[in-house]
Amino acid sequence: QIELVESGGGSVQAGGSLRLSCAASGYTFNANCVGWFRQAPGKERERVATLHTLTGVPNYADSVRGRFTISQDKNMVYLQMNSLKVDDTAMYYCAASSRYRPCSDPWLNSWGQGTQVTVSS
Repeated sequence: QIELVESGGGSVQAGGSLRLSCAASGYTFNANCVGWFRQAPGKERERVATLHTLTGVPNYADSVRGRFTISQDKNMVYLQMNSLKVDDTAMYYCAASSRYRPCSDPWLNSWGQGTQVTVSS
């Protein structure tokens, strides 16, 4: 498994922006799927965005498409979040697959500890 550490969470007002970062320790992404998930209290985990480094094609949840952007560079994965809404409040987790595995369960098997994002009205 890949050790992942998220950062960049915080509190922001609705309409604001945050950039989340995820660092892979001692590992460079190459042919991996990387992604961001979130979980709000009392709700199921939601897939926010994924990106396979082989294709470079991102996929977004309908709820964030047009507002969030996932990107990857070397050992880092980013999530740029713009026009934040109160409903975006959640713990955000970075995830990754092993090389040459797809962006689907159960292949996303490396997880970070999460970073909290709180959006207030």
